[in-house]
Amino acid sequence: MLLAKLTAAERAQLPLILYDFFLFGPDHKAGVLPTAFIDFGFDPSVGLYFFWNDLFADGHNLKLRGATWGEHWIAASVDSRTRIGEDSSFAVNTSVVKRPDYAFYGVGSRSLEDEVTRYGSTTVQGHLELDIGFGHASQIVTQVGVRYRNFRDGDYDDDPTLREGARADFFEIPPGYREGYTVLYNRAVLSLDSRAPWPAPGSGVRLEVRAEQGSEIRDEPNAYLRYGGALGGFLDLNDGGRVLGLWGAVFFSDPLHGTVPFTELVELGGEEVMRGFVPGRLLGRSAAALTLQYSWPVWVQLGGMIQLSIGNVFGTHLEDFDPELLRFSGSIGIESLGARDSAIQLMLGLGSETFAQGGEITSFRFIFGTHYGF
Repeated sequence: MLLAKLTAAERAQLPLILYDFFLFGPDHKAGVLPTAFIDFGFDPSVGLYFFWNDLFADGHNLKLRGATWGEHWIAASVDSRTRIGEDSSFAVNTSVVKRPDYAFYGVGSRSLEDEVTRYGSTTVQGHLELDIGFGHASQIVTQVGVRYRNFRDGDYDDDPTLREGARADFFEIPPGYREGYTVLYNRAVLSLDSRAPWPAPGSGVRLEVRAEQGSEIRDEPNAYLRYGGALGGFLDLNDGGRVLGLWGAVFFSDPLHGTVPFTELVELGGEEVMRGFVPGRLLGRSAAALTLQYSWPVWVQLGGMIQLSIGNVFGTHLEDFDPELLRFSGSIGIESLGARDSAIQLMLGLGSETFAQGGEITSFRFIFGTHYGF
């Protein structure tokens, strides 16, 4: 997919010297690209992304990623993926992320922007993945893997640490923070999409359902289940990529035994729902959100998007849901189309406190760079 992006850019008069500098090998199936990412309120990162398509055999693709911002901020991942037929693949993925600047505001619908604290964490994860595509843009993705996480005092600017926030009575120390955890997890995502794959006209309906079950394999016999889904309709206003969409989402996180670690709770903000909030801003046992969005083509495989959302996290199974506890999130940006890997992003976002707290805009977000999930 990345090769397709660069090939299209070459046709758009990107200097050939840049194309040949970053890509190499037979038919330019391999390459090394620099990456950088800025998300205001967090440490930035710089790194490299290496890929080699059809390595050793047709249909086998290898991706290596690494990023850092000093010895306390290190991330790396390896993804070995083999294509099975036209629309399916099998992958082996491992990753490690160590960083000191994660944000924690407490758990629940009433958390406040000015009670931000910081914690550090190391996450080591590995999984096997089967991705089966069918129909238009529909797919089933299943994973089985192991995830290890530990936690420690964080450091960013002059923000207090998570433990200092607890001592100041912002909140209690969240479940899982002191002891960390190691879970064996199983995950499945079913996406039913009536739309043809990009860049075909974007009118249609999409339903996504997801579930993940994790069980502690180290110490206490904790186990949890996360599940939920989203349903939306989309109308291509001119059959040329100017798409108006409306979709809603609900998510839940339930303990099957013991407690749910705070990093396995439902999260709003970051890269998916209510993107005007930074990652980790909203954590809870459940969540609900409604989003109106408009997207349009900008340039070669670049698109613009505006999202306006209302929603929040809540207690068990939305038991304390109240329209007065909803928040507003808005964002506008430009990003790569057609793939998450090495996606180019430029986005401005904002978010509010709950309507019961006055609905004041207190959260501001700016991201820029070449971003991908670890």
